[in-house]
Amino acid sequence: MVDILIMILSGIAALFILLAAIGLVRMPDFYLRVSVTTKAATLGIGMMLVGAAIYFAEVSVTSRVLAIIFFLLLTAPVAAHMIGRTSYFIGTELWKKTILDELKGQYVKDSHRLLSGEEAPGEELPPKEA
Repeated sequence: MVDILIMILSGIAALFILLAAIGLVRMPDFYLRVSVTTKAATLGIGMMLVGAAIYFAEVSVTSRVLAIIFFLLLTAPVAAHMIGRTSYFIGTELWKKTILDELKGQYVKDSHRLLSGEEAPGEELPPKEA
């Protein structure tokens, strides 16, 4: 019974990792590629690790697997956000069929800051305090 569960988890994990790879090739712009690979690959790797924890069934392996999954869930979205934000700041183009760019006009290139939308157009935020 445990072997079947491990095979199911590994198969689903491989499917999610495959979907991440296909998404990397098929998505039309950088931002969608980052989104797809972050979500699908993180889920796939997490399921693969859960399968490994069930297979080995030792406290040391399970604790390491839980630590790795926690680390992945904590860092992957933050890293994807920072990569996406940086690419937007340096001018990576959106897909030509993008309908809405919510950050358009909110980015101040001189200070690399985003306006919150509450400022008047052209008004810059006060400088950050150290």
